[in-house]
Amino acid sequence: MRKRKKIRKPAVLTPEETILESISDGVFTVDLDWRVTSFNRAAEDITGVVRSEAMGRRCSEVFRSSMCGAGCALQRTLKTGKPIIGKSGYIIDADENRIPISISTAVLRDTEGRVVGGAETFRDLSEVEALRRELEGRFRVGDLASRSPLMQRVFEAVPVIAVSPSTVLILGETGTGKELIARTIHELSPRRDGPFIPVNCGALPDTLLESELFGYKAGAFTGANKDKPGRFAMARGGTLFLDEIGDVSPALQVRLLRVLQDHRYDPLGATRSETADVRVIVASNRDLAVQMRKGAFREDLYYRVNVLRVELPPLRRRKEDIPLLVDQFIERFNRLQRKSIQGIAAETLSLLMAYDWPGNARELENVIERSFVICQQGLIGIGHLPEELTAHSMTTGADLSVRSAHDLVDAQAIRAALDRNRCNRSAAARELGIHKTTLFRRIKKLGISLPRRNGRSPQE
Repeated sequence: MRKRKKIRKPAVLTPEETILESISDGVFTVDLDWRVTSFNRAAEDITGVVRSEAMGRRCSEVFRSSMCGAGCALQRTLKTGKPIIGKSGYIIDADENRIPISISTAVLRDTEGRVVGGAETFRDLSEVEALRRELEGRFRVGDLASRSPLMQRVFEAVPVIAVSPSTVLILGETGTGKELIARTIHELSPRRDGPFIPVNCGALPDTLLESELFGYKAGAFTGANKDKPGRFAMARGGTLFLDEIGDVSPALQVRLLRVLQDHRYDPLGATRSETADVRVIVASNRDLAVQMRKGAFREDLYYRVNVLRVELPPLRRRKEDIPLLVDQFIERFNRLQRKSIQGIAAETLSLLMAYDWPGNARELENVIERSFVICQQGLIGIGHLPEELTAHSMTTGADLSVRSAHDLVDAQAIRAALDRNRCNRSAAARELGIHKTTLFRRIKKLGISLPRRNGRSPQE
C-alpha cells in the first residue's frame, strides 16, 4: 500500500515576526557576541545573503559595511544605550556590489530589562542615490557644474560637439571658463587619450608664436641649434587649444588657415610639410564677426573656425551659479591649504550676489582665495573680502539682506524662462512651475521690464 506523502505545515509566525517579514527595511538582531540571531526577508533581499547562511555568523561577516569596526553604530548604541537614527554608509552585498544604506540601531532587552543584544534596521538607498546622481548629472558635464538655464544649453551641446572632429569656436568674456570648456570637450572626445595642448595666442609676440605653433629646424635662424617641435606636433593625436585667436596677426592667420584647410604645416626652416593630426579648438573674448567686418580677422579663417560654436554667458547673467561656485572654491582651497573653512556667511553671499563680476568666475575664485588668507576658521565674512568689493556695495547702496539675494536669483530665473519661451508668459510660468498670476506678481515686484510682444503674437 502506497504511503501518503506527509505535508509540512508552514511555520506559524508571531505577530511581531509577521510585521518584520512584511516591511521593506532590512532588520537583524545580534547577541552580545555579535552573532546574528534574526534576519528578516528584506535583509535577505538587500544583502543577497539567505537567512540560513546569516544566522549564527558574526554580523560584520554578513554585512561588510563601511561602518564595521570603530565606526559601528550598533556597538556605540550598546555602549551608550542611545539609539542612532538614519546614519548613512554602505554595505558590500553577496555579488560584491556597493549598496548605499541608512541604518538605525536599538538595544535589545529581555523581559527583566537585561541587555541581551542589539537590533539594526537598514534601508536600501540605491534608488535615492541613482536619482541624486541623475539630478547632479543634469547640472554637470565633466568638471563643469552649473544650475543656470543658459549653461544647461551649453551642457547639452558639449557632448554632441565632443564626438565631432570639426573645429570648435568658443566665445566668452575673460574668466568665463573657455579653457575649461575646451578641456571638457577634449576629455569627452575620441581623442581623450591624446594630449591637450593649450596656447594663449595673445600672450606671445607674433614671431615667437609662429615658432611655438609650428616648431623649427636646426639652423632656421641664429640660435636654432637643434630641431624643436611646435605645439601642432606636441598635440599629435590630441587637441590643440588656441586661446585669444582674435589677437593673431593677419600674416599668421594665413598660416593657420592652411593648417585648418589642408591639415599640413611647415616648421620654420623645413624643406617639407608636416601632417597636423590634431583637433583644433579656438577661443576668443572678442566678437570675431565684428573683427571680420573691421578687416582685422580674415573672413575665410572666420568661417573655417566657426564650424561648431559655444557661447559662454558672463557670470552676471547666471548669478544663480554663484553659491555653487563659492562652495566649489571653498572645497578646493580647503583641500589645497589644509584648512577647514565651513562656508560663507549669508550676508557675505548676498554681497557677492549683488556684484556684477566683470572678471567673471576667475575673479570670484580670486576673491575666495584671498579671503582664505585672512579667514582662519568658521565662515567667510564681509570683513574677509577685498575692500574694493565691499566699497562697491557701499557706493551702490546694495541691500545685503538674504532676501535681496533671493530676489536676484528669482529675477535671473524669470528672465531666462521668458527668453527661452520668447516672452510667452504662460509658457514661462509652466516651465517655472508657478501659476501665471504668481509670475505676473513676481515680475512686478522685481521690476522686470518686459517687451510689448507677449509670445502669442502671430508674427512670433
